[in-house]
Amino acid sequence: MIWRGPVVAALVLAPFAASCRDRDGATDDPTYASKIAELVPKVEAATGLKFKRAPVVATRTQQDVRAFLEREFNESRAARELVGQQQAYRLFGFLEEGTDLRRLFTDLLAEQVVGYYDPKARTLYVVKGAPVEAVGITLAHELIHALQDQYVNLDSIQRSAFDNDRATATQAVIEGQAMFEQMTIMLGSRTLAEGLPGGWDMIRQQIRDARTSMPRLAAAPMLIQETLLFPYLAGAEYVRSFKAAHGKASPLERMPRSTRQILHSAKFLAGTDSSPLRLTLPKPVGGSLVYGNDLGEFETRLWLYQYSKDQATAGRGAMGWNGDAYQVVKTSKGNALVWLTLWDSNVDAAEFFDLANKTVVDRFTPKDYFRAGEGGRRYVEGGRSFTVKPVTVKGIAAVLWIDAPAGVVLDLDLSKVTLARP
Repeated sequence: MIWRGPVVAALVLAPFAASCRDRDGATDDPTYASKIAELVPKVEAATGLKFKRAPVVATRTQQDVRAFLEREFNESRAARELVGQQQAYRLFGFLEEGTDLRRLFTDLLAEQVVGYYDPKARTLYVVKGAPVEAVGITLAHELIHALQDQYVNLDSIQRSAFDNDRATATQAVIEGQAMFEQMTIMLGSRTLAEGLPGGWDMIRQQIRDARTSMPRLAAAPMLIQETLLFPYLAGAEYVRSFKAAHGKASPLERMPRSTRQILHSAKFLAGTDSSPLRLTLPKPVGGSLVYGNDLGEFETRLWLYQYSKDQATAGRGAMGWNGDAYQVVKTSKGNALVWLTLWDSNVDAAEFFDLANKTVVDRFTPKDYFRAGEGGRRYVEGGRSFTVKPVTVKGIAAVLWIDAPAGVVLDLDLSKVTLARP
């Protein structure tokens, strides 16, 4: 997930608010005090937790929100991550050349912000002039975050997950719990299926369909849309599964470490699926390291879908993902991408290898390919050289992907890759 700021919830919840006006129950109380007093016991009942201190609520203007976003994006770590991920996702083909992630997110998140919880300030902010029906939904959601923060340090948890995959999984649990319990409160039912015809499937589709009412979100690249929605939709489904398996226990007590565990929650919750491997790549051979991170199963699935346009194919191709890492590498002719993926079996690796080759064909329509080692292929098209090779790392089936400017010789010393089980 590209950015994990506190304003995203308002962005996701705002379009759904319009479809829930009759069920919302929001009031016109300008101070929100009566609405907070009404929601606090409902939030406590839904989560099984008690507020240790009264939640702090304040108002902000749209200009205040934009200034807050700009400060967040200018923070040294956030700024570095945005620059690095922007370069990486351009090479993956997720973003077009010239895309400015900082500007895109600032404009996108400021589009329909209603309110947000800031764990640094431990304050729930409501935007002045926001629609009453949207405020009611947002207050319920953000009060759950305020309650979470009284039992676990949300700011610390979110910032402790350095790799993209783990951070996305962490965010999915945090936002998933808030989304699930918020819906429980709104519908007045312990099960969404009883509270609304069609249950969670209907809610999920309403949120997806409502994106068209938000011009900037509707126009955003597929990666941005899907990574913004994932923590709320997939996260809520994970929390629903967690509550079915563990009752009143808190989903924050045993956090998944990967989107694989969010996507395949049954195995994780049953204790039959271990954490995927964490890779540390050595310095690249033929260039200098600019930025490194991972995609995880979820974004690997998005990468396959970007070109196949088929959800079943993308899901099947990412199934069996067991860890990955990539590097943006500076070469004499421009930036390159080195990406190593690990797989549960040779069959899983072979399927991904075939689909990775197909992405090159779909994206660049090369006329032919050259052999690259045992079973590998190299394509040269559009001033770029793409190498896809089936490899083995410490006895584990893997696939190596290298995208470099044509004429650049770039490689990865697989013997120096280190693996660890989180």
